[in-house]
Amino acid sequence: MPELPEVETVRLGLEPVLVGNSFQTVEQRRKDLRFPLPKRFAERLQGRTIDGLDRRAKYLLARLDDGEVLVMHLGMTGRFRIARGNGETVKPGAFAHRQTKVPKHEHIVFHLADGAAVRYSDTRRFGFMDLIPEGELEHHALFHRLGVEPLGDDLTAEWLASRLKGKTASIKAALLDQRLIAGLGNIYACEALYRARISPLRKAGMLATKTGKPTKQTQALVKAIKSVLEEAIRAGGSSLRDYARADGRLGRFQHRFKVYGREGKPCRSNGCSGVVRRIVQNGRSTFYCPHCQR
Repeated sequence: MPELPEVETVRLGLEPVLVGNSFQTVEQRRKDLRFPLPKRFAERLQGRTIDGLDRRAKYLLARLDDGEVLVMHLGMTGRFRIARGNGETVKPGAFAHRQTKVPKHEHIVFHLADGAAVRYSDTRRFGFMDLIPEGELEHHALFHRLGVEPLGDDLTAEWLASRLKGKTASIKAALLDQRLIAGLGNIYACEALYRARISPLRKAGMLATKTGKPTKQTQALVKAIKSVLEEAIRAGGSSLRDYARADGRLGRFQHRFKVYGREGKPCRSNGCSGVVRRIVQNGRSTFYCPHCQR
């Protein structure tokens, strides 16, 4: 599933095409994706202007001029293709794995006022879209339990320590809890823990003092989370399975992985003789260096 950097990269690609533009018509080729589409979905979008395109966790939020928000989630295989008004088609690019031809799974086409079209395809249909009044967004079931944005000012070592105090779950499990940090996924949790030199097996509560204050490792972890996400966004995300950027190019951050997907390979830290190990935690693969990460 695309994680925060991939979703943010898609947002950055769609923003110049969508914002300030309006939906001339919407082709809705089926009644549902992962869930049923909203009633009168195409009709409600027709003629609406997109005032802004934001991201919350792994959701894309297109803010419309009538006060509604078009919420879009890519699921595992959702992707956008942009056909520009001058006839140029921005192809989705080569996938890391062979895919079925796009048109068969192209479920929604947004035809824009300037002649461009944004086409949404989703082979496995795990993505979804919804229309939610902006005033209800914060309290909606999709959003009201989401934690802080990892790249926002709210994620500090002090805040994280106060939330981890007393937790007996592993730090890796805590980082994947979307009620704590929204949008942080498996890949970047592994990479951040490696950068902070923290074992994914360590109890989360050990990253806080008895009074809930941050330790040096807590400070290192917050810094690592922010830096790895920022670097991944600059690199265009990580191209694993079905993810591709909105302009069709594959992301490049997978070439910079230190531990993720590198089971049995030497640790990339200078002077480290360790070998990357893979374990399973809560049904998810965890990659780490037992020598570096304690």
